Amino acid sequence: MFAPAVRKIIHIDMDAFYASIEQRDYPELRGKPLVVGGPPEGRGVVATASYEARKFGVRSAMSSRQARQLCPEAIFVFPRFDVYRGVSAHLREIFSRYTDLIEPLSLDEAYLDVTEDKQGIGSALDIAQRIKDAIRDELHLTASAGVSVNKFVAKIASDMQKPDGLTFIGPSRIETFMENLPVEKFFGVGRVTATKMKNMGLHTGADLKKLTEAQLVQHFGKTGRFFYQIVRGRDERRVQPDREIKSVGAEDTFAEDLAVVDDMYVELEHLAEVVHVRLYKRNLRGRTVTLKIKYHDFKQITRSQSFAQGVNEKETLFTVACQLLNAVDRQEKRIRLLGISVSNFGTAEPDDPADQLTLF
Repeated sequence: MFAPAVRKIIHIDMDAFYASIEQRDYPELRGKPLVVGGPPEGRGVVATASYEARKFGVRSAMSSRQARQLCPEAIFVFPRFDVYRGVSAHLREIFSRYTDLIEPLSLDEAYLDVTEDKQGIGSALDIAQRIKDAIRDELHLTASAGVSVNKFVAKIASDMQKPDGLTFIGPSRIETFMENLPVEKFFGVGRVTATKMKNMGLHTGADLKKLTEAQLVQHFGKTGRFFYQIVRGRDERRVQPDREIKSVGAEDTFAEDLAVVDDMYVELEHLAEVVHVRLYKRNLRGRTVTLKIKYHDFKQITRSQSFAQGVNEKETLFTVACQLLNAVDRQEKRIRLLGISVSNFGTAEPDDPADQLTLF
């Protein structure tokens, strides 16, 4: 009996994609702190920021107002999603020179399975370098790549030497690598879960590895099973070229529970802007808007509203979320989490072939 072939997975992640395109196209922006997103005078949200702005702590999904506070010298520009989609289409063409097993995650990142590559190169590391070279030569942009035997490790690896990095983590290194990985780097570990883990004395993969699968499930629900497998370097998820996105959303857990409805409206407006940006960059419109509420006692509810036509406008998302919130009997309960998501999709411009690349 032959042993199954070791998979060769590449994760490509463009470096500060939107901001890098703006700096490429407008030389006067090069070397300056740049924020792509809505203006700080309103309720804008950061879509991405240049590395010069990131040094000040500016991050995507942050409010533009906070970005301005962190980096007063930042230059703000509106996103040009039509341009970004065109670049994304070119990226997909570069990827397809080596494999048809391509799973886009967004306009600027994708998984590639090159276990059997089209050109018979054999080395995933060599393929990743050729892709990076083509992106530099043809698009005048840089990308970072992670190479490993599964998706999870490849994605983590692509972030290790940004920008313009190339990191390979082979089978013999994976378990040690996972043991040294901070818990906040694990898929599924957000801010709240990371805090819970650290309060339990779990700071690294090695700490998680000390717990049994049953203990992880007890503390973290069904995601605990994933933690148990991944900390041992096991990830059998396949690269899915036709992966269909089910929903797009955003949520936030608050440092202090919210009790005043006006404060809830402020948070919903921010979430609506984040979801709008995420939908727009994927060229998606959804016919169902869902509000998620988690109370201080951890009870969770969702409320939805559906439409005959797809929506992705910030104003619509915000208005619907507020209406759904107002229809809930809060019974003076404090709220610790709010979320907005959109599902039941159709593409915004289905006749534009470039837009097909933006779907998950």
